[in-house]
Order: sequence, then structure tokens, then C-alpha cells
Amino acid sequence: MNRSALVAYAGNSIARGSRSFALASRLFDRPTRERAWLLYAWCRACDDMADGQDHGGTLSAAVADRQPGLGHMREKTQAALDGRVTGDPAFDSLGVVTAETCLPHRYVHDVLDGFALDAAGWRPQTAGDLMRYCYHVAGAVGCMMAVVMGTRAGDSALLDRACDLGLAFQLANIARDLREDAEGGRCYIPADWLAEAALTPETMTQPQGRQAMAAIARRLAGLVASYEESARFGTSALPFRSAWAVLAAAGIYGNIARETVRLGPAAWDRRVVISRGAKLGWVALAGFQALARASRWPASSPRDPGLWRRPAETDPRAVSDEPLRPPTGLPAPAPALEA
Repeated sequence: MNRSALVAYAGNSIARGSRSFALASRLFDRPTRERAWLLYAWCRACDDMADGQDHGGTLSAAVADRQPGLGHMREKTQAALDGRVTGDPAFDSLGVVTAETCLPHRYVHDVLDGFALDAAGWRPQTAGDLMRYCYHVAGAVGCMMAVVMGTRAGDSALLDRACDLGLAFQLANIARDLREDAEGGRCYIPADWLAEAALTPETMTQPQGRQAMAAIARRLAGLVASYEESARFGTSALPFRSAWAVLAAAGIYGNIARETVRLGPAAWDRRVVISRGAKLGWVALAGFQALARASRWPASSPRDPGLWRRPAETDPRAVSDEPLRPPTGLPAPAPALEA
């Protein structure tokens, strides 16, 4: 496919896979929007390969051995990063956006490490483990999106804010999908949180676990709010349309966590969704917020030191020649990352 065909493919992918992101992406200028779509297509394809899905949906418990899919994912990703045509539009989309934006390969590697954790059956033991996982599967994507929007690869402060938004998105997803993940054999709630709530991954699929799940969802929603607010301080450094898109996405995704809390134990009777009318309301509000972002969320404001921070990087532009692999220190059966 040529670039135009890849953009069309990627636009269809985001429309099928995430109505919220598709709506927010329309607020970008055309070059940024197309690059955001291209990046999304790769993320979506990898996520589907890892979970046995087709543009999201119910998590499949049938993917018994995820290692072959992970190897395939790594191979095609590396080919795209090397500038080679893979013949797979999702991976060729990554190749295009990487070439056009000088996207640091380290973030791509970090995302694949997140899929490797899932393939290894990893479960978090502490809140630090949870945040590290959220970085791999979403915070690193936030960093990539910041580069797509024109952020310099060496602007650590702004990349931290972009990472915060990815963390907020993933935490909201985890709160919404507690039951679905448990039914698919996964649990992203730290073991010490589960112990405090007298909850197990097994009881999360049963009615008697709903009250405890609601309490955990409130705890997750508190984190969502903190990281969402922190991310907003990065919008002052963005062009108006990019800030508008980011603020709209933050409001919509934050609303997923808020709605999950509002519903309480009934939140997992069916998948929590945000109505189109509510999304449009967030888009409108985000437009006004973007106009006032410099005074409301000044870029000079220090980031809350109490928030978890992404791993340090010695050279954010460096490209590793080492093969992608799961992070080290993952003992079975429930390995934990460093806090």
C-alpha cells in the first residue's frame, strides 16, 4: 500500500476500534490526524494479536500460547522500524509514522514489552507494578503520541505529561474491564489491594465480589483523576488543535472511570460506554479549555512528585539494537516488576 492507502486503512481501524479516539482525532490538523491514525493502527493490531480479538471486544481466553504471536509481532515491528515493507498494513503504518516523525524506537520496544508481560501471565503485586505495566501498554503510547504532535524527543517534562495521560487511560480501562479481564484469565489489580479487599481473581467473576470490586474501582478512579489532571498541564505546550484533541480525549476517558464509580456494583452488568451526546459535550468543553489552557494549566507548573514517573532514559532518541524481550526479573507464576 502507498501512504494514502495506509492512511485510509488506519482511519478505518480507529473508527472500528475506538469511537472515542476516532472522535478526538478529528480535532487534530490533517498531518497530525493521519499520523495518529497510523500509530493507532499498529497499536490496535498488536493488541488484537495479543488478545485474540478483532478491533477490541470481548477478551478471548482461547489464546492459550501467546508466545508465537508475540514473536510474530516483534519480527514485523522490527522490520517496520528498519524501514522495510512488511506487507501488513498495520506494521507498514508504523514504518511510515516512525520515518515521518523520527519516533524514538525505545517507546515501541517498551509497548511490546507490555504485551510480553501479558504473554507471560504476569500479575502485579504492588501499586508500583501496576503503574509500570500501565506505562508499557499505554504510557509509552502517550509518549509516542506526543512526538507525533511535534514534541521534541528530549523534552522530558512534556513527555512525562503525555505519559500521565496514557496512564490515566489505562487505569480507566482496568476499572471498566475488571470482570471481563477476570473471565479472560487476567487480573491487573495489585495482589496487596486484593488482599485488603478480601477479593481474589476468581471472586471477581461472581456476584458476591461486586461490592469489593466497586471499592477497587473507586481507588482506580482516584488515580485516573490525578494522572488526567497532571496531563492537562502539558497542553499549554501544544498547538491549539492538538491541545483540543488531548483535552477532549482526557474528558471522555476520564468519564469512563467516573461512570464506572457512579454505577457501583452494577458497573459490570454490561460494558460501560459514554454516549455520543456526552462525548460531543466533552469536545465542546475541551474547545473552551484549550483556549484558556495557558492560564489554567501553565506549562511551568511542577509535576506532582507523588505521582509515579516513567522509567528514566539516558538518551530518548537512542535506538536499541538489542532484540525485543520481556523485562527481566519475571519469575513464575506471578512475576513482579520493580516498583
